[in-house]
Amino acid sequence: MTRATYRFRNYEISSDPTSPPPAYSAVCVTGEESDCGAATSDEQITEDAVAEWIAEHSRDTGHDLYRKKVEGYVRSEPGEWQ
Repeated sequence: MTRATYRFRNYEISSDPTSPPPAYSAVCVTGEESDCGAATSDEQITEDAVAEWIAEHSRDTGHDLYRKKVEGYVRSEPGEWQ
């Protein structure tokens, strides 16, 4: 019979200060039969720009359900073994 010993290690996950800022996007998923599918363009990478797009799309269409995505880079720094 083989025995195994397992150890766990803590990791510190943090934003990478050398990478570009986070990019935000949204897509309208309002609809009963199928999603509307309208989405932000690639130029709208700030959270404020996406919020403005959602507000305008809601105003123009009456749609009220969106999927918002945030993409960014993080670093994983190994910590102490437990």
